[in-house]
Amino acid sequence: MASRTIENYLKQIYLSRPADETQWLTMGKLSTAVGVTPGTATSMVRAISDAHLVEYEPRAGVRLTPAGEQLALHVLRRHRLIELLLVQVLGLDWSEVHEEAEELEHVVSDRLLARIDEILHHPAFDPHGDPIPTAGGVVRRQDCCTLLDCPLGEPTSIARILDQSAEFLQYVNQCGLLPGAEIRVASRNHQAQTVELMAIKPGETQVEAMSFSVAEKFLVQLNERKK
Repeated sequence: MASRTIENYLKQIYLSRPADETQWLTMGKLSTAVGVTPGTATSMVRAISDAHLVEYEPRAGVRLTPAGEQLALHVLRRHRLIELLLVQVLGLDWSEVHEEAEELEHVVSDRLLARIDEILHHPAFDPHGDPIPTAGGVVRRQDCCTLLDCPLGEPTSIARILDQSAEFLQYVNQCGLLPGAEIRVASRNHQAQTVELMAIKPGETQVEAMSFSVAEKFLVQLNERKK
């Protein structure tokens, strides 16, 4: 069984990997993601490579082997199912559950995880809109774009929140821009670097303005037009 440290490294390598999965993740980026010095990250990656969970090249970086990717996805599955359990069943605020899940993801047995999945009716996404890998290690693909890329005036729904710090999630709560919320991007001002959107709620339309740096943290999906 992999140690807590190895599981954390594999998870961060998976989450930080380049969009082109054939490319290498640099050690600088990995050390930043894990929160250690590059030398410490390199030493750990070398040890993990001995277990054939990653490939490591000194001048290129690191990438997961198939076995390493499956283990990383299993850790992510545990983490995201636990987050959903903490929110839906135990009633914790979604801005608080990440740290709790970070601790619990390493101690939950496969048997207990299967029961959690059953109780939650085999969910596809966690409270923040992140896809929950299946037991077989399959990640559901989302056809999403950010608030900076989606068409103006088109009906869309918030699908995923990329910044899951407690402060940002509290801001999202205050604005009512939770996953599933229906919105339209009304305008983008490239000079001021701001986005204006309309949040569509029953009986009202709320106008919200935000900076480009905030807008890129929301992923949205286009809604099908009603015929």
